[in-house]
Amino acid sequence: MAISRTPVFKRCNYLGIDPLVLGYSHKPSIRKAKTIRRRKQSVYARQLIEKQKLRFIYGVLEKQFRPIYARAEKIDGITGENLLTLLELRFDNAIFRLGLSTTRREGRQLINHGHLMLNGKRVRIPSVTLRVGDVISVQEKSIQAFRLRKLVQNRKIPGWLTFDEEKLEAKVVTLPVKSDIDYDITESAVVELYSK
Repeated sequence: MAISRTPVFKRCNYLGIDPLVLGYSHKPSIRKAKTIRRRKQSVYARQLIEKQKLRFIYGVLEKQFRPIYARAEKIDGITGENLLTLLELRFDNAIFRLGLSTTRREGRQLINHGHLMLNGKRVRIPSVTLRVGDVISVQEKSIQAFRLRKLVQNRKIPGWLTFDEEKLEAKVVTLPVKSDIDYDITESAVVELYSK
């Protein structure tokens, strides 16, 4: 299995993403800020950067991203919004949105280690697409560890999820929409890139 080992802050700087979107707190550098002179970007370059931004935020490699895009095309509606919905409905992303992990990478690790359950069954696949009505819960052995660890503070739970802090249980209420997303993305540029 391929693993992305790109430096997070360098990549965020290149793509123009705030590291807080990924769950990282960034300390300002003490070095002198360099003025970067970049050429005017072509249309293709802007489309490619938007695609790379989406892939980097959700931690998805190209091999995984293409089938997700193909599914988004087949669903009725606007392809770009369908793509964002499918990416938001990933199991590892839902764990991050609930505040059970500080980053999506950590959420993926928690799932791989079997700490979380989906509809009462242990699921070890972070890329599982959630459906409306799915229940996410913490395994009994891990509940005490999650309570000691405390949930990530200042995390706003999106409208498409409900969370019970007593039971450490969440439910997918509706499908996510673009207004639930907390970063700037031009999904139409990704659709234009793939439709060439």
